[in-house]
Amino acid sequence: MKPNYRRMLRGMKAVREAAAPDGSREARWFLYILKCRDGTLYTGISNDVDRRLKAHQDGKASRYTRTRCPVELVYKESCGSRPLALARECAVKSLSRRRKEELVSSRVRPGPAPAGSRRGRP
Repeated sequence: MKPNYRRMLRGMKAVREAAAPDGSREARWFLYILKCRDGTLYTGISNDVDRRLKAHQDGKASRYTRTRCPVELVYKESCGSRPLALARECAVKSLSRRRKEELVSSRVRPGPAPAGSRRGRP
């Protein structure tokens, strides 16, 4: 893992420990992964993934996706609070492309998930 990610994760851990355990004042945040037209993967966080996806598709969300439209949402994961989402984003960004693809394929499976399984949940 890159040193700056490691440093950021330590800071996020401190924020997490100081946050209220029930998270009652926090909005629900999500980690998302987009697949761009050129096949690259873009990772980000948002508290409204549908709005953020539309902004990416309109070329108004990030410089990276602006030139790689259209984009497709391939993965979404609930993280709870913003600090948790930022920490998860750093962890996912430090993964290799192969590991990111494994993460995406582990969540996107056709058919219903068995009872009591977490498989297939966004």
